[in-house]
Amino acid sequence: MSQRIAILPEILTNKIAAGEVVERPASVIKELIENALDAGATAISVEIAAGGRRRIQVTDNGHGMSREDALLSLERHATSKIRTDSDLESILTLGFRGEALPSIASVSRLRLTTREAGSPEGSELIVEGGKIKDVKACGMAPGTVISVEHLFFNTPARLKFMKSAETEIGHVGDVVARMAVSRPDVTFSCTSDGRELLRVQRSDLQRRLAHVVGKESASHLYRIDSDGGQASVSGFVSGPALVRSGMQTMFTYINGRFVRDKVVQHAIMQAYRGVIDKGRYPVVALFIQLPPGEVDVNVHPTKHEVRFRQQSVVHDAIQAAVEDVLRGSPWLAGKPAPAPAPAAAAPTGQAYRERIAAAAQASLNINTASSYTRPAARYPESSARSAAPVPATPSTPAEQVTVHDPSVAFQPEEPARRGYFSSLAIIGQFHGEYILCQAGAELVIIDQHAASERVAYQRLKQQHLTGAIESQRLLFSETLELSFGEVAVAKRFHNELTGIGFELEPFGGNTLMITAVPRLAVEHDAIRLVRDILADLSRIGASAAFQDRLDDLFARIACHSVVRGVHPLETRQMTELLRSMDETDFAASCPHGRPVSHVIQLADLERIFKRT
Repeated sequence: MSQRIAILPEILTNKIAAGEVVERPASVIKELIENALDAGATAISVEIAAGGRRRIQVTDNGHGMSREDALLSLERHATSKIRTDSDLESILTLGFRGEALPSIASVSRLRLTTREAGSPEGSELIVEGGKIKDVKACGMAPGTVISVEHLFFNTPARLKFMKSAETEIGHVGDVVARMAVSRPDVTFSCTSDGRELLRVQRSDLQRRLAHVVGKESASHLYRIDSDGGQASVSGFVSGPALVRSGMQTMFTYINGRFVRDKVVQHAIMQAYRGVIDKGRYPVVALFIQLPPGEVDVNVHPTKHEVRFRQQSVVHDAIQAAVEDVLRGSPWLAGKPAPAPAPAAAAPTGQAYRERIAAAAQASLNINTASSYTRPAARYPESSARSAAPVPATPSTPAEQVTVHDPSVAFQPEEPARRGYFSSLAIIGQFHGEYILCQAGAELVIIDQHAASERVAYQRLKQQHLTGAIESQRLLFSETLELSFGEVAVAKRFHNELTGIGFELEPFGGNTLMITAVPRLAVEHDAIRLVRDILADLSRIGASAAFQDRLDDLFARIACHSVVRGVHPLETRQMTELLRSMDETDFAASCPHGRPVSHVIQLADLERIFKRT
């Protein structure tokens, strides 16, 4: 009987491995730069020709290799990074698999020259299609130079999938930029056909990031530094003025390694929810530090994918760290930190129920109010006015600027506690939709609908946090058939679902009965809402999934419960809105991400009227 199973020759196994590691010239450069950084290089130079198809050369000043190590580096699974299986649980180097160099050599013509600092001469190895053709001594500075020519010359099928030189150059530039952001202490340069693509000297992270994404971006970057115990997050995040249409400028690193991880990206976008428009992406450089045993980087040969031992913990730590920066809207010029509200005992009993009822009535019926009347305070004044929405007043003819008597302008009780919005001098109202204010040499235009929507939205969220979400029983209970996994999730998060107004009861087998939903969602598809929440809980974690769904619901209610269209406001209503904005998180944008205010500089007006 003939033998059907055979051991593949080494040259073929190397080509198979190369198919996983080497996708395009940018993949080669990524692997070589990672090796250079692991070797302690402080200066790395990348040169390409014809988009990397004809030639790639990476030069570094790392510690170099001896002749014996250089020969061993071309063998599969030969590495200096790990020794035992326990080392896989504490990987802190960028490379460790020992596959990159032999994989690259198997599909190219490779020249490796290297020299250790204490060695009198270097070594030069010439490899073609994975076979060593020559080994000789050479003179060179300490470090390593690897030249890769005619990539995929012996794999025509892979060569046909290469894109145009311009496209490949773009991918190379992106890879070098990502590596440059990861190590501001290292000098990087990249040239294509003699044309310089990138050159950065040693600097700090903010300057390095600004150099990569644009020098004008420096003023829109805000530092983040959070130590959550299990996961620490540091780096920079951008304000809403610095966004992109793609995710190319979202630089995320786990223990110094660049990753494209859905959990990390989801956490960042959740933090920016309501701050930037949908379909837009921030500029961020986040460095997440985790104990090595809490993250598995041995998932794919490219090492772009990772797995977290505690996925929800990492997700929530990243989201909380970014939100802490965005919450104060630091891009608002000269905005001081709001003073903390006086401590008050938690309300209970009948007084608490009356307060919640009054808040709900004010939020839902605000459009019908003809004038603003502050409710009698049962608790400290700061709590009573913390997020009061602005009511509507009868309409007047459009295209009108209302200028109010300065004698009735708002006089703050405590000037030291005035925030950015309440410190603005109100000029008047335009078109019954926009509040015109002055701040020094700036004209500040505020969208009153967006501002009051943000206030109402935050108020609804606060009601949720204080346990004020009301539940309403369904007239006819609905049955919901679930998978075994969904039933397990429903049982695990039963208390959390009950806390926001959902009542789910067993109905036999894998069927649950929905008997009650939050009163705010009674007009929505209860079955679809429960399914979506369970699906999110199974992937991300409790806090993120609940926040995801509740934010959508709160934003919708807030949008329809505050002033809309043309609604002139009295001076005291405008000042109350501005004061509420200073006591509101994420005050610079509405829950949908639209800006609340726009600033026009005096110099811009002078140019318009040709006064300069």
